[in-house]
Amino acid sequence: MAQIPASSDRQFSADTEIWYSLKCAISTSSGFQRWQLERDPQLQGIRLEQQVQRYLRETLETLAY
Repeated sequence: MAQIPASSDRQFSADTEIWYSLKCAISTSSGFQRWQLERDPQLQGIRLEQQVQRYLRETLETLAY
């Protein structure tokens, strides 16, 4: 008998796809690339996903200030 995915499973899948698309768009933006150049030594060995998260956090903190 086939399993029907729960709505929470579909939502998780959609959220994952959205995050992937956002991460790709952000990582190719000029602002992100400039941010990477400014912090190059600090970002050694950090996954792209973590870099995007840090970039977003710092950007939002700056805007909130």
